[in-house]
Amino acid sequence: MFERLLFEAPDFFTYYNVIFLLEAAARTLGMTLIGCTVGFIAGLLIAVLRQSVNPWTLPLRVIAIAYVETFRRIPFLVIIFIVLYAIQPLMENASLLTIATIAICLVSTAFLSEIVRAGLESVPKQQIEGARTLNFGAARTLWYVVLPQAWRVILPPAIAFAVMFIKDTSLASHIGVVELTFSGKMFVNRGFSPLLGFGAVLVLYFLLSYPLSRLGTYLEKRLDPSRRS
Repeated sequence: MFERLLFEAPDFFTYYNVIFLLEAAARTLGMTLIGCTVGFIAGLLIAVLRQSVNPWTLPLRVIAIAYVETFRRIPFLVIIFIVLYAIQPLMENASLLTIATIAICLVSTAFLSEIVRAGLESVPKQQIEGARTLNFGAARTLWYVVLPQAWRVILPPAIAFAVMFIKDTSLASHIGVVELTFSGKMFVNRGFSPLLGFGAVLVLYFLLSYPLSRLGTYLEKRLDPSRRS
């Protein structure tokens, strides 16, 4: 086995193969960053909407709750295929990468909205009541009172979710997106050892996820007042 790995290594680690792997890693990272960024912004809006008590927002709150509860319970692979078959008739020229990224946005919005909602609800109600006493409007209360205190609850699990989703983007390979997992399959189909092909993929997944996980650990320690010296 090791003799085969040593024999195939020079042919495997060629310039074009390395570039191909790096491009696949860039697609994986790009899908994750775009999906989680859009999901965080949309999730923040949904979480704020669900905190509203205005009667006219009730229909929107019901729709938001139904969306979050539905997409949190559907497997990501199923959502990818649903988006694929829903978008293709509407956008015939949409790339598979675009379709996968849209599916990631839909799922990340549902999960990140719950993370943000937990952070918003962690702020003591006395703080919000005090802001209202000072004549702060809803927007000023959110921006100056709630969010500064909620970040320490929101950011660590949000980054942990992004790290998890770097791995979950591998499911996009089922519709033909050439990301890291798909690139490993291609190398194996070309006759290279699975240990060599998927071993390189494993290393790249680690290099993508480890810095994010360390950032999450740093923020958890930095933002938690009880751990500050």
